[in-house]
Amino acid sequence: MDYEKSMTMKKMMLSLVLTLLSLTLYAQTESPHLSFKGVPIDGTLSEYVQKMKQKGFDDMGTEDGIAILTGDFAAYKGCTIGVSTLKQKDLVSKIIVFFPDCDTWAPLSRNYFLLKEMLTEKYGEPANVIEEFQGYSEPKDDASRMTKVQIDQCKYITTFKTPKGEIQLSISHKGVMKCFVVLTYKDGINSDIIRAKAMEDL
Repeated sequence: MDYEKSMTMKKMMLSLVLTLLSLTLYAQTESPHLSFKGVPIDGTLSEYVQKMKQKGFDDMGTEDGIAILTGDFAAYKGCTIGVSTLKQKDLVSKIIVFFPDCDTWAPLSRNYFLLKEMLTEKYGEPANVIEEFQGYSEPKDDASRMTKVQIDQCKYITTFKTPKGEIQLSISHKGVMKCFVVLTYKDGINSDIIRAKAMEDL
């Protein structure tokens, strides 16, 4: 009987030690940086691009300190991803996702609200939400709403704040032909480093 109690106690102690060990290892490996696709937003541009390629994105080249990649993201095909650094400091701090273009308001707003719902489920209630049309008149139909997007009078912006950084979802456009949803991940630690580096120039 004593032998069985002894074995039970040993098993319980072993289980406790393994649990504590796994928790310690998790705490040591968890990055203080905001993550994109499970990869902490940190390191040099070339290092980060390599990690994104391993995640299935295609490297389209780099210009002015921004690497451009394409691939699927959050169940959307054909997204464009910009990986941003400051020229004077080769340190990744911001990821920008451009979702596919939409020709009409219905799919554009659907993309925005679906992503907003998923982000809220993951990160909690947003810190700030602006969802309004500007100008002298309120749009009365989807065609006029789309026109507001094209002339930069549509302000749909949702911001999430986390201990590791900021995530912003918005409806944007490029000229009158391209309207799309944008999702920006801004790492807190590296954004502060880059800001301090920029302030040295002032």
